[in-house]
Amino acid sequence: MAEPIRVIVAGATGWAGSALARGIARTDDLRLVAAVARSAAGRRLGDALNEPALDCPVHATAAEALRARAGVFVEYTKPDAAKANILAALAAGCHVVVGTSGLTDADYAEIDDAARASGRGVLACGNFAITAVLAMRFAEIAARYLDHFEIVDTAHETKVDAPSGTARELAARLGRVKEAALGVPLEQVRGPREARGARLNGVQVHSVRMPGFVIGVEAIFGAPGERLHIRHESGESAQPYVGGALLAIRRVNRLVGVHRGLDTVMDA
Repeated sequence: MAEPIRVIVAGATGWAGSALARGIARTDDLRLVAAVARSAAGRRLGDALNEPALDCPVHATAAEALRARAGVFVEYTKPDAAKANILAALAAGCHVVVGTSGLTDADYAEIDDAARASGRGVLACGNFAITAVLAMRFAEIAARYLDHFEIVDTAHETKVDAPSGTARELAARLGRVKEAALGVPLEQVRGPREARGARLNGVQVHSVRMPGFVIGVEAIFGAPGERLHIRHESGESAQPYVGGALLAIRRVNRLVGVHRGLDTVMDA
């Protein structure tokens, strides 16, 4: 039987990271060897999460956690720490799975250079939920046939990154299909141009942040006399993201360089 894949999770006590850590504990082919969480540094992760099966140390920084010999580093922290953590993990010889949102295309270009130089893979997923992956696939199909489309990105009021990683990934995918048509060019808009959203990869993206939302993204397509809405909406639990994240951990070592989207490895 093959040795379990040794995994480090950064952000292991957070909303998504803790659910993933518990998911890893229930597997036979993955082993969590270290965690990163400043709030629980110096403790065992099992004590912090009340999960006895998680017998690994929690460190304050990625640099400390990377002293453990690991094959995959999972980044689930904050946008301001994510890039440095990813680059440190690549330098330590790890493949990387990225669940943190807020990284820019320029960030990923730098990460791609580092990943290719080290011969490692980086799988960046704006959303690990299978329904989100399907929504993106369906939206890509719709963009082949419809010229007018925009994205609405919704989240809770304390989410600091806008657009979300899910919305950024969707904009990148749709932009590769075609640039969205505009009835009125942005330079001809009367009033604040920001009212039309931010243009990412040739697509208008609108971010809404307020209580009552968790995480959602919607691609809206319009044509004369008809309209199509393709929407993914997540609930309060992080459980829908666990299965996709486990799949990403198991298959990221087949990649070299940065790859965007869980479906990169779903058919592998």
